[in-house]
Amino acid sequence: MRTALLRCAFPLVKTHGFTRQTLSLAALALPDSPHSEPLSEFAVSALFGPGLEARRTLINAWLDEGIEQMGGDAIQSGDMSVRDALKGRLKWNEPVLEKLPEAFAVLSTVDTPIPFPIHVTPALAHVAKVAHQACVLSGDTSVGTSWYARRASVAAVYAAAELHQLTSPTSAYQFLESLLESSASAGDVISDVGQYADYIWRSWRAIGKSKGLL
Repeated sequence: MRTALLRCAFPLVKTHGFTRQTLSLAALALPDSPHSEPLSEFAVSALFGPGLEARRTLINAWLDEGIEQMGGDAIQSGDMSVRDALKGRLKWNEPVLEKLPEAFAVLSTVDTPIPFPIHVTPALAHVAKVAHQACVLSGDTSVGTSWYARRASVAAVYAAAELHQLTSPTSAYQFLESLLESSASAGDVISDVGQYADYIWRSWRAIGKSKGLL
């Protein structure tokens, strides 16, 4: 039931955001046995976690679904490239683009009394998953250090393209193309994994603060 509710919640994100309300309303859209009323706050907490944890559960499930949806029609044709895959992932963002800064801000916030604590793991995990899936779909056969270098390069490209999409969505695909043309130099900027993850996290935070979310 938890998985079914999350899937029913995805279409609601566009109007209600990555919120506990979205999870509550998802019960009304269950395909086999829709509820007559939204889930109570107690039920949302029991199924998805208390407070922000429920929102993070929804955000992470939506991100995982985005990984599954990468590539679109190119998958069916068997003609897949990293470019196709990354464009497909950016396309997945489009219906909820205005909700993503807040979602990323929620992911980057730790439940602790320390103000604005650094939590870089979600940032790094997100782009790493996208990069790995893009390489898999494109039939990448790299091994050894080349396997890691290829994914690091693709992750750097996608991270930059997605951050650009959040602030300048109309030119996101052109920006992605320009990065892919110089992906070797994009990979060169990653000299330290922690520094790279911190860069993404700080960018998420900056976008969130600029929109008054933090």
